[in-house]
Amino acid sequence: MRSIWNGAISFGLVSIPIKLVNATESHSISFRQIHVSDGGRVRYRKVCELDGEEVPSAEIGKGYEEADGSIVPITDEDLAQLPLATAKTIEIMSFVPAEEIDPLQMDAAYYLAANGATAAKPYTLLREALKRSRKVAIAKYALRGRERLGMLRVVDDVIAMHGLLWPDEIRAPEGVAPEVTVSVREAELDLADALMATLGEVEMASLHDDYREAVEALIVAKSGGAFEPTEAVVEPAGGQVIDLMAALEKSVRAAKASRGETDREGEAEAEVTPIRPKAGAATPKAVGGKKSTAASARKTAASAATKKKTTTTGKSAAGKSTSGAAAAKSTAKSTAKTAKTAAAKKAGAAAKKTATPRKRTSA
Repeated sequence: MRSIWNGAISFGLVSIPIKLVNATESHSISFRQIHVSDGGRVRYRKVCELDGEEVPSAEIGKGYEEADGSIVPITDEDLAQLPLATAKTIEIMSFVPAEEIDPLQMDAAYYLAANGATAAKPYTLLREALKRSRKVAIAKYALRGRERLGMLRVVDDVIAMHGLLWPDEIRAPEGVAPEVTVSVREAELDLADALMATLGEVEMASLHDDYREAVEALIVAKSGGAFEPTEAVVEPAGGQVIDLMAALEKSVRAAKASRGETDREGEAEAEVTPIRPKAGAATPKAVGGKKSTAASARKTAASAATKKKTTTTGKSAAGKSTSGAAAAKSTAKSTAKTAKTAAAKKAGAAAKKTATPRKRTSA
């Protein structure tokens, strides 16, 4: 890979010669502006607004436009004389945990390659120190005429650097959040969690740009003369969600169906059970006409028969219970009378036995 910047990493008193390489590349398709009537290229000409003549690139410089419209010329020599310590150095200032870096600050990404054999040892030392500390390095560097902020971290066996926006370049999210107060129910959060779990994880390497592939196919078809225009089917933009719970449930079912899964009952969608009307409420007309009326009559007759049978059974059981109670009462009286008679006989015998010895003593 071609380097875009050569310099060194300043790690305390250790200097590590490196080369800066782009870590990303754009695969977007570029279009040219053309004249619609004849297909000719439309090109831009850089013309001086004072004399109206086209200016070649070698004669084009830079300048700063002030509020009144006047231009202050700035040359490369002027910028080179500025006391910029990071002109050729990535100066590490501190090491912080990665979670302290707001992703909003992330900018372009680069790979830092060791520049020469002598840079291998200190490069490896910094890489392993970053790994073991589980931290990232915050550094300053200069690129394309301005000083920038960067974050160094380890990717596989390479040190990568992410350009960071300066803290004052991050706008506060004022007026972005909903202005109305909204409460979210636990049931809604549970469904949202279920949807997140159903969607699961994705292999980042499997993601691709469907639109770019469609544009490439369009170009191939038009260049080969086999293009047939078709009407594009565009889904309407998301409207107002009336029933959030229903939308979440439907989303969970759709996600499961896309993954080849089904609900517990084995159905892709739950069956809707109508609510029965309350007593006194208007009853909807039956679809079956006479059949529905006959079915209702049979149901009423069966209910009445069941009620009558239940009443008869209850009376019979009550009668049996009364007879049983009377019999038990009679048996108890008889048993008590027998016990009383036996006790009286026993007492008489005892008295007779005691009286006989007394007569023998008197004689």
